[in-house]
Amino acid sequence: MKHRRKSLHRRALTKEPEAEAVHVPVLLETAVEMLKVRPGGRYVDCTLGAGGHAAAILARCLPGGSLLGMDADPLAIEAARARLAEYGSAVTPVNDNFGAVAETCLSRHFHPVDGILFDLGLSSLQLEDAARGFSFRFDAPLDMRFSPGQPLTAAGIVNRSSEGELADILRRYGEEPRSRAIARRIIARRPVETTLQLVAAVDEAAGPGGRIHPATRTFQALRMAVNGELTSLESALEQANGLLAPGGRLVVISYHSLEDRLVKQFMQRESRDCLCPPEVPRCQCGHRATLKVVTRKAVTPSAAEVEVNPRSRSAKLRAAERLVQAG
Repeated sequence: MKHRRKSLHRRALTKEPEAEAVHVPVLLETAVEMLKVRPGGRYVDCTLGAGGHAAAILARCLPGGSLLGMDADPLAIEAARARLAEYGSAVTPVNDNFGAVAETCLSRHFHPVDGILFDLGLSSLQLEDAARGFSFRFDAPLDMRFSPGQPLTAAGIVNRSSEGELADILRRYGEEPRSRAIARRIIARRPVETTLQLVAAVDEAAGPGGRIHPATRTFQALRMAVNGELTSLESALEQANGLLAPGGRLVVISYHSLEDRLVKQFMQRESRDCLCPPEVPRCQCGHRATLKVVTRKAVTPSAAEVEVNPRSRSAKLRAAERLVQAG
């Protein structure tokens, strides 16, 4: 079974026609333009995936430029390494979570950098890989790990959490209004070991109707909890800011309100000189602005891009630039 799952995953991440058809980098041209990619520049792609954004960055930063790409998924790293092989030593793929971006760059003397990109959430390749358990369209083990080395799985959360704990996860990470009813139904059906078993439990609790599939928020919440996505993102944004050279750009593409809110608040906070409450007459925090927000509001895909790539419809891009006299 393990061999078959690895084969499925490997096929989904290789450059076979069917894999290429589902992998379309979101907001590709906009992201590269916002990064101000230039020849000789040094860039970090914190979510390398199949290498779509990375290839576009490398094409514009050469000659003399370089890119370090990170991904928690080891098979995504294999696929990206194959796709980017033509760029030779200009690209450095690293199998690690972006929560370690500072350590990764510093240990490789890859700093300061001229631009850092985050393309959050699932790649199309991960979603289409039935064996990973990310999608409710396939019957698969309830896994949802970005890296197979992670100890926690979605099945572990679903089958070991109390009703209150499970409801809190669904409400916090999925913004699920029926979190308590769904948690109660899941517990009544335990053990829940597969994606379709989970879908059945959610359907019973949520009922028919709605603009999106009833299990969408539950799957999102469990995936985010399994992979610690918001905690990693919050830490990674701070680290990325510290790695940027003066004038360097931070660009983040997010896909739902929790991520976008976190990114927006981080950029707004780092663009202010003082973070003290309004009632404090004189600054006591000593904070100094480190970033200038480049995007007045989030950039979203055009209707034409959404038509070509429907999964891009919820994408929001925000960008900020490191101040010359930061801090």
